[in-house]
Amino acid sequence: MISIQTVSKAFGTVKAIRDITLTVSPNTLYGLIGPDGAGKTTLFRLITTLLLPDHGNITVFGCNTVNDYRKIRLFTGYMPGRFSLYPDLTVSENLSFYATIFGTSVKENYHLISSVYSFLEPFKDRLARNLSGGMKQKLALCCALIHNPRLLVLDEPTTGVDAVSRKEFWETLYYLKETGMTILVSTPYMDEAAKCDRVALMQQGAIMHEDSPAALLAAYHTSLFEVHASDKLKTLEALRSMHEIKRAYLFGNAIHLALNESFNEYWIYMKLATYGIDAAVTRVQPDFEDCFIEAVEQENKLM
Repeated sequence: MISIQTVSKAFGTVKAIRDITLTVSPNTLYGLIGPDGAGKTTLFRLITTLLLPDHGNITVFGCNTVNDYRKIRLFTGYMPGRFSLYPDLTVSENLSFYATIFGTSVKENYHLISSVYSFLEPFKDRLARNLSGGMKQKLALCCALIHNPRLLVLDEPTTGVDAVSRKEFWETLYYLKETGMTILVSTPYMDEAAKCDRVALMQQGAIMHEDSPAALLAAYHTSLFEVHASDKLKTLEALRSMHEIKRAYLFGNAIHLALNESFNEYWIYMKLATYGIDAAVTRVQPDFEDCFIEAVEQENKLM
């Protein structure tokens, strides 16, 4: 179990982590969701003993991150957001090096990485710097797993990776969780949040909401509509000028807007018609991006 109690971390005048309290149960796939600068990387570095908290306490499977950092590093696999393996070593040399550091061998724990390493096998003699983005991520994951860690910490592992590699990566995480591993993963992609057992929504160094994906979606408080129009910017400006609308924002090729239950699709259609805008309006179910935007708005009201 990971226990985080009122932890804070600042860099000069910048408060990267603000009094976070959080518990992660063993054998959980736990997601930290938030934009760049939310504090996800700093929190992961605190958990993996790479940084010391200014205040508060963190324990990882009963070990304190300040006093027992050597023990924690032995059973933790960490994959940072930026590729940090040795670019002048080959794929196989990087893997052997990391296995040796932890007093094991590639052969001993090959079963943990076989599904991922099978994609790397044809390139085992290629220098790491010459790998594609997806292949670099696969190699980094293999190196983080080669000592069979109890805790795997992945900082935005799918950023900049193609859709196929993202799917394969998450399938691997499901398999690792089934083996009993505890996994912490951060991501800026809201669609990946639903793949976790529990998620924490972060903003400006604080946890805004924490629950299961289903519970967070169920807690969405307003009716949500999707609007399609030829001139999205003109439509967005018109919607934001209506005081009845709580939120209106671009969402892919459409516009999402939140309203109270007393309004419906026809009301929105007719209001836009007064601006000379012909639009298609449908009621939709919220996803994690909608939940996050609502959480940010509520947090800003409290600040």
